[in-house]
Amino acid sequence: MLKSQDVLVMLKLVALGDWRWTYSSLATDLHLSPSQLHSAVRRAVQAQLAIKDGNGARPHFRNLEEFLVHGVRYVFVPERGEPTRGLPTGYAGPPLSEAFDASNELPPVWPDPEGEVRGMAFSPLYKNAVAAARRDGQLYELLALVDAIRGGRARERDMAVKVLRNRLAQHA
Repeated sequence: MLKSQDVLVMLKLVALGDWRWTYSSLATDLHLSPSQLHSAVRRAVQAQLAIKDGNGARPHFRNLEEFLVHGVRYVFVPERGEPTRGLPTGYAGPPLSEAFDASNELPPVWPDPEGEVRGMAFSPLYKNAVAAARRDGQLYELLALVDAIRGGRARERDMAVKVLRNRLAQHA
C-alpha cells in the first residue's frame, strides 16, 4: 500500500534530476530514517511509480504524472484547519502564487512555527515535507503544485497540472 512519504520521495527524485543520490543522503534531506526510505522506494517500485536503477530507483515519469494528476487528490486528501502561521502552499506557494492575485481569504499554509505567512492550515503531504521543502526550493515547488491538485479549486488544479506536466516532461 502506497504511503504519502513514498510520493514525497518520488518528488524529491524528480527535484534531483540526474543527480546521483545515496539512501543515506536522501534520508537526511527528507528527514526520514534510511529504513523508511528503503521501504518508500520499494513501495514506489511496486506501485510502478519508480523503476529499479542499480541499487536505487528513478521515477517512472509517465506513471508518476498519471498518479499525481488523477489519483493523489483522492488518496491523500488534505486536512484543513484554523488560521495559523506557516509556509504557503497550493496556489499561494511558488510557482503558482504569481498567477493568482491575493484575495481577501487567507491562503493555504503548512503549519510551521517558523512560518512568515498567516493562513489557513493545510496538511502537508507528509509530516516532514515542510522541513524538507525549506531545504530544497525545487521540492517545495513540486509539493505546492501537488497541494494545488490535492485541494485547490478547478482553475488552480488546472494550472498546477499544466505546470507539473511541464516539469516532469523536462526530466522524462
